[in-house]
Amino acid sequence: MLNEIRCSWQAEPRNVEKNLSLTIQQDMAEKKPAFSYDEIIADIRARRFSPVYILMGEEPYYIDQITQLIAATVVPEDMRDFAQNILYGADVRMSQVLDLARQLPMMAERQTVIVREAKAMKGAWDALENYLENPAPSTVLVFCYKGGTIDRRKTFMKKAEKAGVVFESVKKKDWELPTFIKQYAKECNVAMDEKSVMMIADHVGADLNRLTTEIDKVVASLPEGETRITPEIVEQKIGISKEFNPFELRNAIVQRDAFKAYQIVSYYEKKRNTDEYYSSLPQLFNFFQNLMIAYYAPERNNAMAVAQHLGYKAEWAARDYITGMRNYSARKVMNIISKFREVDAKSKGLDNPNTSIGQLFRELIFFILN
Repeated sequence: MLNEIRCSWQAEPRNVEKNLSLTIQQDMAEKKPAFSYDEIIADIRARRFSPVYILMGEEPYYIDQITQLIAATVVPEDMRDFAQNILYGADVRMSQVLDLARQLPMMAERQTVIVREAKAMKGAWDALENYLENPAPSTVLVFCYKGGTIDRRKTFMKKAEKAGVVFESVKKKDWELPTFIKQYAKECNVAMDEKSVMMIADHVGADLNRLTTEIDKVVASLPEGETRITPEIVEQKIGISKEFNPFELRNAIVQRDAFKAYQIVSYYEKKRNTDEYYSSLPQLFNFFQNLMIAYYAPERNNAMAVAQHLGYKAEWAARDYITGMRNYSARKVMNIISKFREVDAKSKGLDNPNTSIGQLFRELIFFILN
């Protein structure tokens, strides 16, 4: 049998290669490139609508932004009572959604059918397959599938990618937040210095909806004609101390500045607010986790090489890790990471009858610096 297979392969090698080449070319021709968030937004603003949008992923912010723009753009405001349909996945089946999508719009050129919380929708998604072969030209159908993704290998997803837009909204990583904040501030026609950006990023974290809300709040509070957000304004309007915050604590730890670090810990204790502890812990853990990775960089003294090893694009992103490798040995970093795991377990009540998060945090900082 094996010999037969070999003979068959050897008999027509050129035909096999030719067929394989044609198959690859056909697949490439059929497969549309993935749409970026900016491209989708630009097309909607230019009124270039797709018949279907499947918006999925763990980051709700981009899904919300696209959906809100579709809702505000496709159907004129005075026609929305007749031609804009907002449904919720838990209340409808796929068959009902598709029946509505096939209907002609009332008193409008187009209608929108927006399914929020589509992850909870009843009925097989495979029913979408037939609709996508001939989607209604006067309907813009939107599925908001938050908190997860749909397998792109499914037939209906492949058809959705050909007929419309499939977009995956991915959570921002901590190191991506400063760029996002600066860009959002620029869109609001204000500028922010590096410290103000980091104060907000460290305080709020990767919740983009909350992040933009906080920036909007600060922008709205600026005096007329003022276009710059400073650490003093952030401190006043968001309630983050410009001297005693997770960003400053991280810097003190990087520099191994014990005096400054203990000042900040004492400030946390006086405030008696656990938010600072739970904001600082992941920031510090991420630093030491990346610092351990930096020790495996081929050129540890080259900032650009360390940045690339850590997956960063800019050289400046590695400067703290270069400093960290001077101040902490690899063995010390391994021990610190183990200590973080111990503190995390105890903060959740494991083998810890009564030690507060504040006491655990002070113990951790002492361990890091000694």
